[in-house]
Amino acid sequence: MSIEFLLTSLVIVASPGTGVLYTLAAGLAGGARTSIVAAFGCTLGIVPHLAAAILGLAALLHTSAVLFTLFKYLGVAYLLYMAWQTLKQSGALKVDGSQSPRSAARVAATAVLVNILNPKLSIFFLAFLPQFVSPGETAPLARMVELSAVFMAMTFAVFVVYGLCAAAVRDHVVSRPGGLAWMRRSFAAAFVGLGARLALTER
Repeated sequence: MSIEFLLTSLVIVASPGTGVLYTLAAGLAGGARTSIVAAFGCTLGIVPHLAAAILGLAALLHTSAVLFTLFKYLGVAYLLYMAWQTLKQSGALKVDGSQSPRSAARVAATAVLVNILNPKLSIFFLAFLPQFVSPGETAPLARMVELSAVFMAMTFAVFVVYGLCAAAVRDHVVSRPGGLAWMRRSFAAAFVGLGARLALTER
Protein backbone atom coordinates (compact mmCIF):
# COMPACT_ATOMS: atom_id res chain seq x y z
CA MET A 1 0.00 0.00 0.00
CA SER A 2 1.71 3.21 -1.15
CA ILE A 3 2.06 6.22 1.12
CA GLU A 4 0.72 8.34 -1.74
CA PHE A 5 -2.55 6.39 -1.72
CA LEU A 6 -2.89 6.65 2.05
CA LEU A 7 -2.20 10.39 2.16
CA THR A 8 -4.46 11.15 -0.80
CA SER A 9 -7.25 9.05 0.70
CA LEU A 10 -6.89 10.80 4.07
CA VAL A 11 -7.19 14.23 2.47
CA ILE A 12 -10.24 13.14 0.50
CA VAL A 13 -11.96 11.49 3.47
CA ALA A 14 -11.24 14.33 5.91
CA SER A 15 -12.48 17.04 3.52
CA PRO A 16 -15.90 18.34 4.66
CA GLY A 17 -18.78 16.98 2.61
CA THR A 18 -22.27 15.59 3.05
CA GLY A 19 -21.08 12.53 4.96
CA VAL A 20 -18.98 14.55 7.39
CA LEU A 21 -21.80 17.05 7.88
CA TYR A 22 -24.34 14.33 8.59
CA THR A 23 -22.03 12.54 11.03
CA LEU A 24 -21.40 15.79 12.92
CA ALA A 25 -25.13 16.48 13.09
CA ALA A 26 -25.78 12.92 14.29
CA GLY A 27 -23.18 13.29 17.03
CA LEU A 28 -24.77 16.51 18.24
CA ALA A 29 -28.29 15.11 17.99
CA GLY A 30 -27.82 11.70 19.58
CA GLY A 31 -24.38 11.46 21.12
CA ALA A 32 -21.44 9.12 20.59
CA ARG A 33 -23.38 5.94 19.73
CA THR A 34 -25.48 7.72 17.13
CA SER A 35 -22.42 9.32 15.55
CA ILE A 36 -20.74 5.91 15.19
CA VAL A 37 -23.87 4.49 13.55
CA ALA A 38 -23.93 7.48 11.18
CA ALA A 39 -20.25 6.99 10.34
CA PHE A 40 -20.93 3.32 9.58
CA GLY A 41 -23.91 4.23 7.37
CA CYS A 42 -21.90 6.83 5.45
CA THR A 43 -19.18 4.25 4.90
CA LEU A 44 -21.72 1.74 3.57
CA GLY A 45 -23.05 4.47 1.29
CA ILE A 46 -19.82 4.56 -0.68
CA VAL A 47 -19.84 0.80 -1.36
CA PRO A 48 -22.11 1.07 -4.45
CA HIS A 49 -19.85 3.77 -5.88
CA LEU A 50 -16.71 1.73 -5.29
CA ALA A 51 -18.40 -1.32 -6.81
CA ALA A 52 -19.50 0.73 -9.81
CA ALA A 53 -15.96 1.98 -10.31
CA ILE A 54 -14.46 -1.52 -10.01
CA LEU A 55 -17.02 -3.02 -12.41
CA GLY A 56 -16.80 -0.09 -14.83
CA LEU A 57 -20.44 0.91 -14.35
CA ALA A 58 -19.39 4.44 -13.47
CA ALA A 59 -18.36 4.87 -17.10
CA LEU A 60 -22.03 4.50 -18.06
CA LEU A 61 -22.98 7.19 -15.56
CA HIS A 62 -20.26 9.40 -16.99
CA THR A 63 -21.40 8.98 -20.59
CA SER A 64 -25.17 9.09 -20.03
CA ALA A 65 -26.32 12.67 -19.51
CA VAL A 66 -29.86 11.58 -18.64
CA LEU A 67 -28.75 9.06 -16.02
CA PHE A 68 -26.26 11.45 -14.47
CA THR A 69 -28.81 14.26 -14.31
CA LEU A 70 -31.41 11.95 -12.76
CA PHE A 71 -29.08 10.85 -9.98
CA LYS A 72 -27.78 14.37 -9.49
CA TYR A 73 -31.19 15.91 -8.92
CA LEU A 74 -32.29 13.04 -6.70
CA GLY A 75 -29.27 13.90 -4.60
CA VAL A 76 -30.08 17.61 -4.64
CA ALA A 77 -33.67 16.94 -3.61
CA TYR A 78 -32.53 14.74 -0.75
CA LEU A 79 -30.07 17.35 0.52
CA LEU A 80 -32.82 19.98 0.48
CA TYR A 81 -35.05 17.56 2.38
CA MET A 82 -32.26 17.14 4.92
CA ALA A 83 -32.04 20.93 5.26
CA TRP A 84 -35.78 21.16 5.87
CA GLN A 85 -35.66 18.34 8.43
CA THR A 86 -32.77 20.04 10.19
CA LEU A 87 -34.65 23.34 10.51
CA LYS A 88 -37.65 21.64 12.13
CA GLN A 89 -37.31 21.58 15.91
CA SER A 90 -38.91 18.14 15.89
CA GLY A 91 -37.13 17.02 12.74
CA ALA A 92 -34.98 13.98 12.16
CA LEU A 93 -31.78 15.81 13.09
CA LYS A 94 -33.07 17.67 16.11
CA VAL A 95 -30.38 18.67 18.56
CA ASP A 96 -31.82 18.58 22.07
CA GLY A 97 -31.57 16.85 25.40
CA SER A 98 -33.97 14.06 24.54
CA GLN A 99 -33.10 10.63 25.90
CA SER A 100 -34.93 8.87 23.06
CA PRO A 101 -32.90 9.50 19.89
CA ARG A 102 -33.82 8.04 16.53
CA SER A 103 -33.33 4.34 16.02
CA ALA A 104 -29.94 3.15 14.81
CA ALA A 105 -31.55 1.68 11.69
CA ARG A 106 -33.06 5.02 10.73
CA VAL A 107 -29.83 6.91 11.35
CA ALA A 108 -27.85 4.39 9.30
CA ALA A 109 -30.39 4.36 6.45
CA THR A 110 -30.28 8.14 6.19
CA ALA A 111 -26.48 8.09 6.21
CA VAL A 112 -26.39 5.50 3.42
CA LEU A 113 -28.73 7.60 1.26
CA VAL A 114 -26.64 10.73 1.85
CA ASN A 115 -23.70 9.13 0.03
CA ILE A 116 -25.53 6.91 -2.44
CA LEU A 117 -27.37 9.86 -4.00
CA ASN A 118 -24.19 11.55 -5.17
CA PRO A 119 -23.26 10.50 -8.72
CA LYS A 120 -19.95 12.32 -8.55
CA LEU A 121 -18.62 9.69 -6.14
CA SER A 122 -18.84 6.92 -8.75
CA ILE A 123 -17.04 9.04 -11.32
CA PHE A 124 -14.46 10.10 -8.74
CA PHE A 125 -13.62 6.52 -7.81
CA LEU A 126 -13.48 5.54 -11.47
CA ALA A 127 -10.73 8.13 -11.94
CA PHE A 128 -9.09 7.68 -8.52
CA LEU A 129 -8.62 3.96 -7.95
CA PRO A 130 -6.93 2.99 -11.26
CA GLN A 131 -4.15 5.50 -10.58
CA PHE A 132 -2.87 3.22 -7.83
CA VAL A 133 -3.01 -0.02 -9.83
CA SER A 134 0.22 -0.54 -11.75
CA PRO A 135 -0.01 -1.54 -15.43
CA GLY A 136 1.82 -4.77 -14.69
CA GLU A 137 -0.49 -5.79 -11.83
CA THR A 138 -1.27 -9.52 -12.15
CA ALA A 139 -4.63 -9.24 -10.34
CA PRO A 140 -5.92 -5.69 -10.92
CA LEU A 141 -9.45 -6.48 -9.72
CA ALA A 142 -8.18 -7.87 -6.40
CA ARG A 143 -5.91 -4.84 -6.05
CA MET A 144 -8.82 -2.42 -6.53
CA VAL A 145 -10.88 -4.34 -3.97
CA GLU A 146 -7.97 -4.09 -1.53
CA LEU A 147 -7.63 -0.34 -2.11
CA SER A 148 -11.38 0.07 -1.69
CA ALA A 149 -11.32 -1.79 1.62
CA VAL A 150 -8.56 0.47 2.93
CA PHE A 151 -10.43 3.58 1.75
CA MET A 152 -13.60 2.41 3.51
CA ALA A 153 -11.74 1.66 6.75
CA MET A 154 -10.18 5.10 6.65
CA THR A 155 -13.56 6.69 5.95
CA PHE A 156 -15.13 4.98 8.94
CA ALA A 157 -12.25 5.87 11.27
CA VAL A 158 -12.14 9.55 10.28
CA PHE A 159 -15.91 9.93 10.41
CA VAL A 160 -15.99 8.33 13.88
CA VAL A 161 -13.46 10.92 15.05
CA TYR A 162 -15.62 13.74 13.64
CA GLY A 163 -18.73 12.27 15.25
CA LEU A 164 -17.15 11.71 18.65
CA CYS A 165 -15.82 15.27 18.67
CA ALA A 166 -19.35 16.52 18.01
CA ALA A 167 -20.76 14.23 20.70
CA ALA A 168 -18.17 15.52 23.18
CA VAL A 169 -19.58 19.06 22.98
CA ARG A 170 -23.21 17.92 22.80
CA ASP A 171 -24.06 18.74 26.42
CA HIS A 172 -22.60 22.21 26.03
CA VAL A 173 -24.64 22.81 22.89
CA VAL A 174 -27.98 21.48 24.15
CA SER A 175 -27.74 23.60 27.29
CA ARG A 176 -27.97 26.79 25.21
CA PRO A 177 -31.35 27.28 23.45
CA GLY A 178 -29.98 30.15 21.37
CA GLY A 179 -27.05 28.02 20.31
CA LEU A 180 -29.42 25.23 19.27
CA ALA A 181 -31.32 27.51 16.92
CA TRP A 182 -28.08 28.80 15.44
CA MET A 183 -26.79 25.25 15.04
CA ARG A 184 -29.94 24.11 13.21
CA ARG A 185 -29.77 27.05 10.84
CA SER A 186 -26.06 26.47 10.22
CA PHE A 187 -26.51 22.80 9.37
CA ALA A 188 -29.53 23.56 7.20
CA ALA A 189 -27.57 26.23 5.31
CA ALA A 190 -24.68 23.80 4.85
CA PHE A 191 -27.00 21.14 3.38
CA VAL A 192 -28.51 23.75 1.02
CA GLY A 193 -25.01 24.84 0.00
CA LEU A 194 -23.94 21.25 -0.72
CA GLY A 195 -27.15 20.74 -2.70
CA ALA A 196 -26.44 23.85 -4.76
CA ARG A 197 -22.89 22.72 -5.42
CA LEU A 198 -24.11 19.30 -6.54
CA ALA A 199 -26.76 20.91 -8.79
CA LEU A 200 -24.06 22.96 -10.54
CA THR A 201 -21.70 20.04 -11.12
CA GLU A 202 -21.20 18.68 -14.60
CA ARG A 203 -20.09 15.28 -15.77
